Amino acid sequence: MKNFVITILVLTVAITTLSAQNMENSGGNPFFQEWKTPFGTPPFSQIKLEHYIPAYEEGIKEQNQAIDKIVANRETPNFKNTIEALEVSGALIAKVYGVFTNLVATITNDEMQEIAEKVALMMARHQDDIYLNEGLFRKVKAVYDDQASENLNTEQKTLLKNYYLDFVRGGANLNEAQKKELRGINEELSKLNVQFGDNVRKENSKFRLVVDDRTDLEGLSEDMLSAAAEKAEAAGVRGKWLFTIDKPTLLPFLQFAKNRSLREKMYRAYMNRGNNNDELDNKKILARIVSLRVQKAKLLGYNTYADFVIEKKMAKTPENAYKLLYDVWKPTIKKAKSEVAEMQAIIDAEGGNFKLQPWDWWYYAEKVKKAKYDLDENMLRPYFKLDNVIKGVFRVATELFGLQFVPRPDIETYHPEVRVFEVREADGKHVGVLYTDYYPRDSKNSGAWCENFRLQTNIGGNFVAPLVANVGNFSRPTADKPSLISLDETLTLFHEFGHALHFLLPKVTYPGSSNVPADFVEFPSQMMEKWALQPEVLKLYATHYETGEVIPDSLIEKLERSGKFNQGFETGEYIAASILDLDYHTLTDAAEPDVPSFEAKSLAHMGIIPEFLPRYMSTNFLHIATWGYEAGYYSYLWSAVLDADAFEAFEERGIFDKKTASDYRKYILEPLGSVDLMENYKMFRGREPKVDALLRDRGLE
Repeated sequence: MKNFVITILVLTVAITTLSAQNMENSGGNPFFQEWKTPFGTPPFSQIKLEHYIPAYEEGIKEQNQAIDKIVANRETPNFKNTIEALEVSGALIAKVYGVFTNLVATITNDEMQEIAEKVALMMARHQDDIYLNEGLFRKVKAVYDDQASENLNTEQKTLLKNYYLDFVRGGANLNEAQKKELRGINEELSKLNVQFGDNVRKENSKFRLVVDDRTDLEGLSEDMLSAAAEKAEAAGVRGKWLFTIDKPTLLPFLQFAKNRSLREKMYRAYMNRGNNNDELDNKKILARIVSLRVQKAKLLGYNTYADFVIEKKMAKTPENAYKLLYDVWKPTIKKAKSEVAEMQAIIDAEGGNFKLQPWDWWYYAEKVKKAKYDLDENMLRPYFKLDNVIKGVFRVATELFGLQFVPRPDIETYHPEVRVFEVREADGKHVGVLYTDYYPRDSKNSGAWCENFRLQTNIGGNFVAPLVANVGNFSRPTADKPSLISLDETLTLFHEFGHALHFLLPKVTYPGSSNVPADFVEFPSQMMEKWALQPEVLKLYATHYETGEVIPDSLIEKLERSGKFNQGFETGEYIAASILDLDYHTLTDAAEPDVPSFEAKSLAHMGIIPEFLPRYMSTNFLHIATWGYEAGYYSYLWSAVLDADAFEAFEERGIFDKKTASDYRKYILEPLGSVDLMENYKMFRGREPKVDALLRDRGLE
């Protein structure tokens, strides 16, 4: 997942030179000083909690002063004195934003969360101050209306269009009473979004399953038991086993634990996050968020919030998003029902007197995989040592684009487990910096994502290289073994690295060009997953952690034969969540919905089968409440159409074909949001994408 939703006016170019007044009045605040570090990387040890709010306040003040100058300028508005001036007006905000948003997700605490709530409110008000500034909008509109008089290039035209639309969509055409109402909605949403995410984070850390009888843990590997024993000892319950609901623990537990009641307990704890009628409950928060979004859409002249959101996406309308989802949903459910039949047959053959339930799926799917393909997770993990997988994904980037990844232990990090790499072209030219942070901890959000400490820009020929972070929650090493990650974690690492490449390799001038529609931004990340299990690639990195043996052909063949296994479930749980998201955001009534009943009606209407649930339930659906994917979770499937179709180009010509890789970099990775993305896709592929490749890829034909 990419944390891609960033306000174009906030993430302006992160220049490091600040005003002389700021330098004099820095008071030791590192955000007010030039960072004399390698490549201008953040000096994390100097940054304290008390520095954030003053830096944001000063950044807002500086940007307001810059905007006042734009409005007061008596020259005829043009691209340079209006749009480009806006692009460089928030340097200090960009500087603190890049650090704070990364750290509040990776090393947070209660004090940081309090700061996050204050910052969210400050920035919501500041954004409204910009979009609702009548004098500024007149300038932007004048440039937009008279753009034919300027010799603008494609990126400038795209940026100008986006600015104009963002002002209109931000309420610039509303009357004063409506603007006041919009401000209130935006402020309340900013608070609720932070609260929702903080509740889920606390739920992740809160649950602990302590087991004192080893017979209850039959089926779990020695590695899992060792890790659980280490956790228990660290928690002060020595001689027992402690399990949490972070993904590296949860999924193997559901796959291998024979104790059905414990599987159910773990599964329910994960799926019921935010739904326990306590101080961390998210039902009322989500209901209010949905209601406010309906109000906002109506105020801005849209029928639904989904209409408002998807207007700027590749899908253009909710109807198009729904159509794609349901077109794939039908063959997916058919496939899922056949998967259920296979698992139920095993349950019955074993004398189980029950029907398959959602907490049973992973356990019996693993048995089916073993029976059909003689393959299970424990056969694969020894070949997926985390360090080797990292080397593997780097090697793919080297083979495709000639990139080099040079360890830089001299560059400061925000946590001891974070590693830093300088990214260089084949000729040694500096590209950017990549931070990797791959282990779970209580201070860290769940999931995996890619974020920027700094965007690539090149205004006035002043090239600023990007600083990018890949974050995950993968299996930790134990006392006697290195980190051996699962197949799913391997794919996730490749996925997030695809996002990293997308933000390391752009060749754009303006920071606003980094805004990529959600239904395109997942394309490069999902595309990168395609290389992970190619036989040619596996032999580059999948070596046994003890013997160094390259993964054998027999195991690769089993992986290939099982490649479409369980796709009814994996695609189905995702589509169910996507439909649930759209159902919330196509509401036309601003009344706060009763979340449990709405969710139940949505699932019944889509025709989900009782053996599985959506990937996320309403009260822990971070993508739509906090991460900016509201009315946009469908994006992964939209992008999947693109990546399945695009990778066939590599399969046709060779997975490391230099010309295809060069075109992919030129037309897909480098432009970011500076061009018409579908037009660029057609330049890469020679035509528009076809859904057929996706259906073939997932065995859903």
